[in-house]
Amino acid sequence: MAEHINLAQIIKTLPERPGVYQYFNGDGIIIYVGKAKNIKKRVSSYFTRSHQSGKVKVLVKMVADIKCIVTDTELDALLLENNLIKKYQPKYNIQLKDDKSFPWLCIKKEPFPRIISTRHVIKDGSEYFGPYASVRMMKTLMEIVKQLYQIRTCSLNLSQVNIKKDKYKVCLEFHLGNCLGPCVDKQSEEDYNNTISQVKRIIKGNISSVIEELAGLMTTLAANMEFEKAHLIKEKIEILEKYKSKSTIVNPRIHNVDVVSMVKSKNHSYINYLKVINGSIIQAHTVEVKTKLEETDQEILSYTLMDFRNRFDSQSKEIIAPFDPGITIPDVIITVPKRGDKKHLLELSERNAKHTMIEKQKQKDLINPNRHKNRILAQMQKDLRMNVIPSHIECFDNSNFQGDYPVAAMVQFIDTLPNKKGYRHYNIKTVEGPNDFASMEEVVKRRYSRLLNENKSLPQLIIVDGGKGQLSSAVKALKSIGLYGKIAIVGIAKRLEELYFPDDSVPLYINKTSETLKVIQRMRDEAHRFGITHHRKKFEKGTIKSELTSIEGIGFSTAQKLLWKFKSVKKIRAASLNDLSDVIGKSKAKIVFSYFNNQGV
Repeated sequence: MAEHINLAQIIKTLPERPGVYQYFNGDGIIIYVGKAKNIKKRVSSYFTRSHQSGKVKVLVKMVADIKCIVTDTELDALLLENNLIKKYQPKYNIQLKDDKSFPWLCIKKEPFPRIISTRHVIKDGSEYFGPYASVRMMKTLMEIVKQLYQIRTCSLNLSQVNIKKDKYKVCLEFHLGNCLGPCVDKQSEEDYNNTISQVKRIIKGNISSVIEELAGLMTTLAANMEFEKAHLIKEKIEILEKYKSKSTIVNPRIHNVDVVSMVKSKNHSYINYLKVINGSIIQAHTVEVKTKLEETDQEILSYTLMDFRNRFDSQSKEIIAPFDPGITIPDVIITVPKRGDKKHLLELSERNAKHTMIEKQKQKDLINPNRHKNRILAQMQKDLRMNVIPSHIECFDNSNFQGDYPVAAMVQFIDTLPNKKGYRHYNIKTVEGPNDFASMEEVVKRRYSRLLNENKSLPQLIIVDGGKGQLSSAVKALKSIGLYGKIAIVGIAKRLEELYFPDDSVPLYINKTSETLKVIQRMRDEAHRFGITHHRKKFEKGTIKSELTSIEGIGFSTAQKLLWKFKSVKKIRAASLNDLSDVIGKSKAKIVFSYFNNQGV
């Protein structure tokens, strides 16, 4: 109780001014940072209300101490809150899921400045532009600059003293025309700095002003009969016009504007930010926000908006938003558009936010197996025209060895995953010789007659490895025991991976990248593998005998490969060495070929 009395005393002495408050737990760790127009009123509300949110109740119980920082304005409080959350990452605050280190373009503070990309901002007097949320965008800008201007790439100290001393020689870049040779006094510092001035305007998005300046220079050169130089300027203008046309997405009169939008998904929000200059997007980024204490949309948007403006060093005088974020920024207009080009910009931002949300959802599906398999099962139900979700699936495969010893295998998948306890081997009992259709009918009838007799659960889907013939045999078996129409059944043909349905001669072709087809293929391959292991065990026990496996150095697996290809020992005996090599490799082919040919058969 002493602790709560102490908190009550602290709350009584809190200032009724804008600022930031910090909650500490019993170990002195910051667990929450908040901002307020009136610190005392805001903090008091936590301890006097009956909160609906369980998380807020837990937070209040954990608070052992409260400290505050007074600011002049609510905006200052918001900025301070933003910085403190980043620094301390309190347990109960909004989390921005974004740990990227963004690149910058840097114009070095040096004679004949270089332009480089970097992820580290150093306070050395150099000019930094960015950061760029898209590395591709930054590299595109660098490429445009490289096409337009001859900027040095060396790290030489090009002071006038060093140049006058004739310390340097031109490099390959000079001979390639990528540098005008300031190191040997072939380009003046004034001319070079004029180029840098144009580069800065392009980086800032002021492409139109650069085009106008170049157009004036081109006209002057043409008037002075310097047509070659005028033509080079014309090529530069064309490059800039092409870049401008690709990047202009709305009315070019929309100048220096920030755009923010929000889409939501349960406990996560996705906030997109666009920075627009002259109708062109020069910055674009989306962050995922995980809420902790049921924060309002206003609180989420205001927090992320200030984070964006700080991070991307925005000086925009207008912000386009889907609703009023509830903050006042001096000399900045917040617009909530209803129509027109600004509304189109907002919609574009929302599409970007939705795209990120969908991509994040796909990633979470891969991490969370339950969510992933539920989606796959729903897609299978749709693709296979089923009335129920196929959570329990069984797949059958027939096989024989050298035309004899027919067996069958059944594998069981539960929620798209193998359930190996449910796997079954079958020795064919009622069929003589290699009759795959009759064998399929036998094992399907045996399997589901037993499940019915034992009153065990039936699958929602049966898959048979084979085309129309195998499927018809399985259907016949289901009809004989009264299950046809109660369990969905399909056949998968190997050649084109098409699916056959009962009483439908036209197969279904599913997209090869479809998850439905991948599950069916996996089951078919698993049934085939399981069947082969049964054959192998019978061979190892001596149940199956073959002339092939009596050859020294030839085992069961090699014998199987030969029989799958040639169908009989007679055809293997007649095969050429090259034909055998194509199936089992040169060394084993020589063994088989030598065995049969040395017998003189």
